[in-house]
Amino acid sequence: MTYLSFIFMQDTLLGVAAVMMYPLQMYVIPKLQRKINALAKQRVRTVRRFSDRVGETVAGITEIHAHDTSHYARALVANLLGKIFDIRFEIYRRKFFVKFLNNFLDKITPFFFYSVGGYFAIIGELSVGALVAALAAYKDISAPWKELLKYYQTKEDIRVKYTQVIEQFQPEGMLSEALLDREPEEIKPLTGALVSTNLSYAEDPATKVLDTVSFGFDLGKHVITVGLDNSGKGELGMLLARLIGPTGGRISIDEQNLAELPESVVGRRIAYVGQNAYIFAGTVRENLLYSLKRRPLRDPVYDEEEKLNRERELKAALKAKNSPLDLRADWVDYAAAGVANADELETKILETIRVAQIEDDVYQLGLRGTVVPDRYPVLAQRVLEARENLRIRLQDSGVQDLLEPFDRDLYNSNMTVAENLLFGSSRDPAFDPKNLSNNPDVREVLDNTNLTWDMVNIGKRVAETMIELFADVDPGSELFDRFSFISSEDLPEFRNLLVRAEQAGIGALVEEDRASLLALTLKLIPSQHRLGMIDDDIRTRLVAARKALAERLSQRHLQVEVFDRTRFNSAISVQDNILFGRPHPQRVKAQAQLREAISQIVDDMGLRDEIIKVGLDYEVGTGGSRLSLAVRQKLAIARCLIKNPDILIVNQATSALDATAERHVLHSMIDYRKNSSLIWISDRAEFAKHFDHVMVMDGGKLRQQGTYEELKNQGGLFPQLLPAA
Repeated sequence: MTYLSFIFMQDTLLGVAAVMMYPLQMYVIPKLQRKINALAKQRVRTVRRFSDRVGETVAGITEIHAHDTSHYARALVANLLGKIFDIRFEIYRRKFFVKFLNNFLDKITPFFFYSVGGYFAIIGELSVGALVAALAAYKDISAPWKELLKYYQTKEDIRVKYTQVIEQFQPEGMLSEALLDREPEEIKPLTGALVSTNLSYAEDPATKVLDTVSFGFDLGKHVITVGLDNSGKGELGMLLARLIGPTGGRISIDEQNLAELPESVVGRRIAYVGQNAYIFAGTVRENLLYSLKRRPLRDPVYDEEEKLNRERELKAALKAKNSPLDLRADWVDYAAAGVANADELETKILETIRVAQIEDDVYQLGLRGTVVPDRYPVLAQRVLEARENLRIRLQDSGVQDLLEPFDRDLYNSNMTVAENLLFGSSRDPAFDPKNLSNNPDVREVLDNTNLTWDMVNIGKRVAETMIELFADVDPGSELFDRFSFISSEDLPEFRNLLVRAEQAGIGALVEEDRASLLALTLKLIPSQHRLGMIDDDIRTRLVAARKALAERLSQRHLQVEVFDRTRFNSAISVQDNILFGRPHPQRVKAQAQLREAISQIVDDMGLRDEIIKVGLDYEVGTGGSRLSLAVRQKLAIARCLIKNPDILIVNQATSALDATAERHVLHSMIDYRKNSSLIWISDRAEFAKHFDHVMVMDGGKLRQQGTYEELKNQGGLFPQLLPAA
C-alpha cells in the first residue's frame, strides 16, 4: 500500500497502470486455484486408498502367498501409485501455469511503464524523475505481492487437507458430543426392564437387517438369542450395546431411551464383547484394565522440573483445543471394579481371568516369561526353592534321569557345544549360541585353551559325514531339517571347503572357512548326535574353557548370566529356572512328565498366582497378534467382567473355542453373573437350556421367545436349531 500510494503521488495515470492487472489476477487466480483444490482433494483420497491397500496387503499376506496372487497385489499397488503420480503431475502443471501467469502479469506493467511512460516523458508530459521513481517503487511491490499470493495458495492447500481430515473423523452417524462428554453427578445401576419396541435397523433403504423386533425382560435375567447366520442376532446385540443406532423403533431401560443415555452411563453399566474384539498393543494386564480407564482419578507425583513441563504441556493442549487430561495420571477406577486399592485389584484380576477360563493360558505365559529379580524378589527366591523341590521330587520318584541339571563342573550332554561353552544366557546377540563361532571373546578363550584347531577338525569330520550321508538325498527332503547340520543350499559350499582343505591343508584355510567348520562343532549335542566326536577329553577341556570364558566375561562386565544353582537367572524363563537343566530327548514323554511335576510343585508351594502375575506382564503384540484367537476372545470377556457391568452382552465371542471350552466359559459366566444380566448371542441353540429366556431370530425378525421347555415343545424354528439326538 505504501508503494502504490507513492506511485499515485507521482502520477495518477502511472498509479492506475500499476494496479490495473491486480483485479485480473484476483479474479483469475482463485478460479485456477479451485481446480488445484479439487485435484488436492482427489490426491488425499487416493493416497488414503493407497495406504489402506498397503495395510490390507500386509494383513493379508498369508492369503496372497496361499493363492499366488502377489502379481495381482503388486498391480493394485502400482495402479494407485500411477494415479497418485498423474494427479500430482497435473497439480504441478496447474501450479506452474499459475506461477507463469503471475510472472507474466507482473512483468507486463513495467513494459507499459517503459513504452507508454517513456513516450510521455519524450513529449514532455511526464518527468523522467517521476517515471524512474514509479519504476523503482513498482519493482519493490513485486516481492510483497508474491508473498500474498503464496500465502493464499498455502492457505487453500491447508484448507483442503483440513477439510479432508474433518470429513474422515466426522462420518455420518457419529455419537453427538453432548452424549460423549456429559456425565451425570451420580451414575446409578441400571434396573427395571429392558424393552425393545418395533426395533428396526437397515444398512441401506432397500434391505432391513432387523424388522420391527419387540421384546422385554427384567434386568437380572439371563437371556440367549439364537438363530442362523444373517438372522440379525449379531446386529441386535450391537443395538443393545448402542454400538449402532436403530433406524426405527427404540430400546428403553427402566423407561429411559437407550439412545439418549450419555456414554458415561452406557459405557460403565453395559459391557459388550464380540467375536472380533480388539486387543490393544501392550501387556495382558493393560488390556484387562482398559475397561476401567475412563478418567484420570489420581494425579501423578511430579518433581519441580516435571511440574513445569506438565504446566507447559497443559497450556499448549488448551491453546490447541486438545485433551488436557494427563496420560501419566492413575486412570484405573478401583471403585468400578469393586475394590479399594491396587492389592485388591490384583485379587479381582485373578478372579476375573478364572471366570473367563483364561487362567491357564496366562499361567503358561508366565512360565515362558522372564523375571527381573529386583521387581519380583520374593518370586525369584521361591523359584529357587521350586528348583530344589523338583530335583528332590525327581530323585524320590526314581526318574532323575528325565533331566540333566546344569552343573558348572560337568559337561551337559543334552546341550550344544556352544551352550556348554557359554553356560549361561544373554540378551546380547553377540552371545547367541548361533553367533559364538565369530565372537572374539569366545575365539580368544578357545585359542588360549588350545581348543580351536581340535574343534575345527571336528567340524571338518562333521562336514565330511554330512556330505557322505546327504550327497544323494533330494534337496527338498525333510531329512535335511531333521538330521543334517548343513542345509541343502550350503552343502555344495562345504563340499568346496573340504576340497580346499584337502589341497592346501586345514591350516591354510582362511578365517571364514575356519569359522564355518567351528560353527558345525558348536551345534553338536552328544546325546542326540551320536557321532562320537565329543569325547571325554574334549568335554573336560570344554568345561575348563567354560570357566575361563566366565572369568573373562566377568572381568569385562559383559552381559552374560552364567548358570548358577544358587542364583535366579533373569535371562531365561521362569520354567527354565525351575528346571535348571535339559530334558533327555530320548526319554519318551519326558517333557510332559516334567511339566506335570512343575505344575504340582507350583501348586504345592502356592506359586501359581505369582506366576500368573508374571504372565499378566506378557506383551501381546499389535492387535494381540502374539495370542491365539481363542485367548484373545477370552481376554476380551475378562476385560468386560472386571468392570462389573449391569448388562453383559456376549455376541458370539466364544466362536474360536472348541465345544468343551465354550461350555466351560458359559457355565462359569452363568455362575458368576447369577444376579446380573447376561445376554448371550450364539449359534448353539442347545445352550438355551441354561438361560431364563430364549429369543429365536430369523430373517431379521423375532420368530419365537419364551423358556427353553416352552419353545422345545412348541414346534416352529427352535426345535430345528437343536442338534439331533
